[in-house]
Amino acid sequence: MVEKVPMTIEGHNRLEEELKNLKHVERPAVIKAIEEARAHGDLSENAEYHAAKEQQGMIEGRIQMIEDSLSRSEVIDPRELSGNTVVFASTVTIADEDDKESTYQIVGVDEVDVSAGKISYSSPIGRALIGRNLGDEVEVKTPGGETYYEIVKIDFI
Repeated sequence: MVEKVPMTIEGHNRLEEELKNLKHVERPAVIKAIEEARAHGDLSENAEYHAAKEQQGMIEGRIQMIEDSLSRSEVIDPRELSGNTVVFASTVTIADEDDKESTYQIVGVDEVDVSAGKISYSSPIGRALIGRNLGDEVEVKTPGGETYYEIVKIDFI
């Protein structure tokens, strides 16, 4: 059975845009660079050729990864969700032991952007929050030790 890859609408759209850019901009540019490097002669000592081939391999690998994720994607719209339980795509405000609040949206692995408050459902905090309710205390085990948080707000935006 194929394992579904959960992602938000925003994350799905961003992956589609990246795929389009890779296929229609990056791939043709690297093919042109390879052709130009070949024109310079001996390929065994042609650094430009080897760099372009390496870049081509990275682009093709990323295209395959994105196509795989998109083909297995399960798009979840947080606006269609509600309740007092933390689920994928919800936005959660938590308070630490010093009452310092942090807000995170639980997103898919390909969507993570900690500086924008987007954490993976498979991260230590994400795993600890999923399935918990408003007002629950949550213990998060991280490499730095255990930290306790209280869920103070759950939004679906």
